[in-house]
Amino acid sequence: MAVAPPSYCFVAFPPRAKDGLVVFGKNSARPRDEVQEVMYFSAADHEPESKVECTYISIDQVPRTHAIVISRPAWLWGAEMGANEHGVCIANEAINAREPAAETEALLGMDLVRLGLERGRTAKEALDVIVALLEEHGQGGNYYEDADSCHSFQSAYLIVDREEAWVLETVGKYWAAEQITEGVKCICNQLSLTTKIDAEHPELRSYAQSQGWWTGEDEFNFSQVFSLADDHLDCCAGKDSLEKKEESITVQTMIDILRDKASGVCIDSESFLTTASVVSVLPQNRSSPCIHYFTGTPDPSRSIFKPFIFVDDVKLVPKAQSPCFGDNDPAKKEPRFLEKPDRRHELYKAHEWARAVIESDQEQGRKLRKTMLELEKQGLEAMEEILTSSDPLDPTEVGDLFYDCVDTEIKFFK
Repeated sequence: MAVAPPSYCFVAFPPRAKDGLVVFGKNSARPRDEVQEVMYFSAADHEPESKVECTYISIDQVPRTHAIVISRPAWLWGAEMGANEHGVCIANEAINAREPAAETEALLGMDLVRLGLERGRTAKEALDVIVALLEEHGQGGNYYEDADSCHSFQSAYLIVDREEAWVLETVGKYWAAEQITEGVKCICNQLSLTTKIDAEHPELRSYAQSQGWWTGEDEFNFSQVFSLADDHLDCCAGKDSLEKKEESITVQTMIDILRDKASGVCIDSESFLTTASVVSVLPQNRSSPCIHYFTGTPDPSRSIFKPFIFVDDVKLVPKAQSPCFGDNDPAKKEPRFLEKPDRRHELYKAHEWARAVIESDQEQGRKLRKTMLELEKQGLEAMEEILTSSDPLDPTEVGDLFYDCVDTEIKFFK
């Protein structure tokens, strides 16, 4: 069975989070050489009976999809993490369970992240979208761009809006979910739900009984019932990082947690790397905008978190988008992945230089990292002003926000 990469996602609610803000964060641990791109898709109306082509299969399209911004492995359709114009954020975790994940091509967990964002106006609505599609189409197929073996996983999700979060954990088409409205929560690449289940697949318990995993007499504990025998552990690295924070949790706190290699939250191992990260701030006061900070580059400890705000006229950022290979993409042709094209975008290539400098030259690397953090700090301070201002947001001022940040970063590296 493939090893699930040790990714982490977090959410913190007031009063643990500061100033009436919900703070969401995710590190995406993926194969080391995989490129992630940051993509914006505007809201759109669709023709009746039209289809949407996901990573491996096509499904029925809905009449209208919401505007979304996502970070995704450049070879697939879905997303590792992202947000929509209504302040919904979703992140996905690959997990192993007692029931092996299907290798048959269906929807990937990452497809369901994007579908939930495109179709859900609230966290609960996105959850309902995901479980309905899971029931109809199932999940399965290769999670990696790898021709030699199929790495398939079950999926867990952290689905967040300004009011609440849902932890959704799935095994095949079966699922359980817990609602969270206070405190902090971390999920990682293991099942975590226990006896507090606020919504579930109608046949979840009878299925567990039919497999001989639950007697029907003991209290039903989801992760005990569905985890592999040796895998029922807590995501302690991430949980401890968040719970140990005595002060209020801010965007900066969340960024610091995602950068922490000592705790294991920021992965840099032989096989896996944190290939992209995101932090989102969702003010519970609806007159303030949600702000989403994406790296678009690997290793958050050596990356700049750059802000994005939804407005009607968002400027696209080709420099953070990978080359498009159309129908000739080896990920779209069967047998799949016979070649691995160069998917590096302009931001990724510029950042590769920076990473090499930081690794090889102590003095120059220290200076470079200091300047990167100063650039990031300017962005964070400007966003703080927007959040604390009583004036309404001027859309013309932020439509090219992410574009300008990416442009500045690339120029700086050059």
